[in-house]
Amino acid sequence: MTRNSWIIFCLAYVIGLLSTNLLAFPNFGFTWQQLVILATGLIGLSIVAAIATWHFGKSQYQLCLCAGIVAVLAVVYFQCRIPQPNADDISYQVRAENSEFITVTGKVLTEPRLNASQRLKFWLKTTQVKTGFDNQEKVSGKLYVTVPLLQGTGIYSGENIKVKGVLYLPQGANNPGSFDFKAYLARQGMFAGLQGLETIISDRHVETGWNWSKLRRRIVRSQLAGLGSPIGQLVSSMVLGNKAVDLVGDIRNRFIAAGLAHVFAASGFQVSLLLGVALKLTNRLSSKLQLVIGLGTIFTYLGLTGLQASVLRAGLMGSGVVIAIALDTKVKPLGSLLLAATIILLFDPLLIGDVGFQLSFLATLGLIVTSPALQARLDWLPPAIATSIAVPLAASIWVLPLLSYVFNSLATYSILVNIISTPLITVISLGGMISAIAALIMPTAGSAIALTLYYPTLWLIEITKFFTNLPVSSWAVGQISLGALLAIYGLFCLVWLNQWWQRRWWLVLWFAVALVVVPIGYNRLNLLQVTVLAAKQEQIVVVQDQGKVILINSGKDDTAKYSVLPFLAQQGINHIDYAIALDSQSNSKAEWLEINAAVPIRYFVNSLSLQVVPDLKSIETQSVDQDINLKSSQIVIDTQRSILKLTIKEHIWLILARDRQTQDIKEYIQQQNIPSKPLVLLCSENTWLPKLLQMLRPEIAIANNHEIKKYIAKQAPQQMKIYSTQEDGAIRWTPQEGFKTMLETSQRNNTF
Repeated sequence: MTRNSWIIFCLAYVIGLLSTNLLAFPNFGFTWQQLVILATGLIGLSIVAAIATWHFGKSQYQLCLCAGIVAVLAVVYFQCRIPQPNADDISYQVRAENSEFITVTGKVLTEPRLNASQRLKFWLKTTQVKTGFDNQEKVSGKLYVTVPLLQGTGIYSGENIKVKGVLYLPQGANNPGSFDFKAYLARQGMFAGLQGLETIISDRHVETGWNWSKLRRRIVRSQLAGLGSPIGQLVSSMVLGNKAVDLVGDIRNRFIAAGLAHVFAASGFQVSLLLGVALKLTNRLSSKLQLVIGLGTIFTYLGLTGLQASVLRAGLMGSGVVIAIALDTKVKPLGSLLLAATIILLFDPLLIGDVGFQLSFLATLGLIVTSPALQARLDWLPPAIATSIAVPLAASIWVLPLLSYVFNSLATYSILVNIISTPLITVISLGGMISAIAALIMPTAGSAIALTLYYPTLWLIEITKFFTNLPVSSWAVGQISLGALLAIYGLFCLVWLNQWWQRRWWLVLWFAVALVVVPIGYNRLNLLQVTVLAAKQEQIVVVQDQGKVILINSGKDDTAKYSVLPFLAQQGINHIDYAIALDSQSNSKAEWLEINAAVPIRYFVNSLSLQVVPDLKSIETQSVDQDINLKSSQIVIDTQRSILKLTIKEHIWLILARDRQTQDIKEYIQQQNIPSKPLVLLCSENTWLPKLLQMLRPEIAIANNHEIKKYIAKQAPQQMKIYSTQEDGAIRWTPQEGFKTMLETSQRNNTF
């Protein structure tokens, strides 16, 4: 077989795996109907390619058909590698009606790290579970474990421990745009979690010799001793990756918001720096010694970073460079990139759906195919400056569409921030690596070298703070369609491969922007939609009326961060016209501040005594005595009783605060002369529900938990439709489709 044949087969394998991304990642595999659809599409694509290459010869025709078979086999291989629980998996120990404490015995698989709730999280390979009175069972499978900070201190990877706590099944995404925790764990082969309260180390031993975890901790401690917190953790994460060290949440969030999340991922940048230094120092040695030292440097770095996907890709490509130097031959960067991708995906095909893996390869592809052209256009600048501009710009061009597609938003100043910060990132990364090498030999020397990085790292932090504090530092683009994403990358490839389009790159840029802006803008200006978000016990409603947005209640306990803001980003909402604080139990001053910082609020309607307006200087206060009239909807608020009536099309929505008295509700209904039909009732208390249901007899009732839903079902007539956001997820209403739940819509087309 020729080299071109292998390239085509590698491409077919990658394309076959990529086709699985057309479907949401299942917890227990695809259905046979989905597999047949994918296989048919891939075979059809290969037949079209074969017909198109018929005039090049019979061998090319056969090659295309064989490539189609490889792509189909890739889909089958992906299906076979989807993790599934064994018969004795720990997840089968979860009982919906049983929340008793159990004790799980197992081996720690990962280094404990802080989560957003300031609890330590780690993966545990289970061997035994104890329930009830000395009832012990052998189990298998992995657990996602969280424990209090004090209980997890001193636990290291590889130790055998016992954890006492409560088992639970992870939840999927209940709101559009929110994180799908269940799918994330399923990709790692975990189907249950354990909220631990107490840990017992059953295999405590004094570490002798060395291992990768011990060496990693030695480096982190040395740099932390020299730089202090949080600068020490930042330098360590830039050298070893974010899995090596806990980073202060505010700094991590600011770097992500500024478009610098890649500095926390050990990748080709660090590998190329290390390999460049190693080859420079050994250029007078024999090719065999250069090969040994180069490969040894790469493998050592892979071990220290914990075999992260991005650094594994860089390590494979770097190994190809070292081998090519030893053999006195040239390496084709594109071929090396494709080969590295194929090798990694042969070992773990599920990585094809990992966003970090995808971004790493797209960034590298940008550096290979776009960076040289940009440097040629910048040849009037000094080489160092031209490179510092071309490299981050080339990588950003190729990753921005995917970032926008996955996260529904983009960092407005990310390209500028990357260009400005590249020299600092280079200095910190190189200095951090030298410090790490010194720390392995003598920790005090590593600390002394790390100390020289204090001001460059501080300047980098200040740059991120400056840009993230600028107005519109993040812009919600909304939900981009998969077709638009593929079309954008098709345009990029057209510029890459065709000289005529290379001279008209600006036209391609306008096409790409139009593919995103036009559909989303048209949808926003014509959208009429009401969404009731699933948010614990809170009632949170978002009304979208042809470009106008109303948010009713903010939520509490990080609801804004994990429910409200992701939904607004997914809908492409960058400002709120009216924010209404209706329910004293469903609003928090901190939540309103966080929402306003990310999505500015124009008018704040405060029917409560939250005292939030003085803290939100940019918000005008709407008089609560005035009705809110939009194009297709009207909102009337009774401030004394904390009751809101939304009239939209033929529906009347009645939203009641949780602390209302039955008499208040009765008086309001009589005063407003609310018709019985069609009526949508949002309710969260059961003390006044029987009388309310008798008076109103609504067509639709939306409860915020399944207990209230069951209570309503006992009191309500059979023709009433009852929803529960706890069971059904977010509830959406549009004039075209009526009421749809997050659960049923996700099952139909994986979107909401």
